[in-house]
Amino acid sequence: MIDKISTFFNTLLAQEDKENDNELSLEIACAVLLCEVMRADSVYTEAEQEQLSLILTKQFDLNEQEVSTILAQAFELSENANDFYQFTSTLNQQYSLDERIKIVTLLWQVAYADGELASIEEHIIRKIADLLHLRHSEYIATKIAAEAFKNQLS
Repeated sequence: MIDKISTFFNTLLAQEDKENDNELSLEIACAVLLCEVMRADSVYTEAEQEQLSLILTKQFDLNEQEVSTILAQAFELSENANDFYQFTSTLNQQYSLDERIKIVTLLWQVAYADGELASIEEHIIRKIADLLHLRHSEYIATKIAAEAFKNQLS
């Protein structure tokens, strides 16, 4: 009887370890959300792809090979994702409010990278901002900050 109980708990612990191994890294979670914004209007411009790579390089201090690997995983996850929750929950657990605000600003930078903002991109960013528990004023501030960044580049 005790052996059965012990086996039961060992099985539960083994399953929990597997689930922890499958947790998303911050880099992947952010990359997927950035990919979602880029893919939103079904037009992947070179400017958007370059901006996405640049953001990942700066945000996570990655080299070119690491960025390529993360983007490959992110595109696959993005294409097969049903929602944003699994990605935003990773960020909510590990990032402060200020860091989540910065991520939404980066989403805007990807949206503006091709020179125009599609309404679907704005909709997706709003959805992600809600899942990251940003107030409306914070959401608007991220958009204004990204517009200022875009104007500096022009």
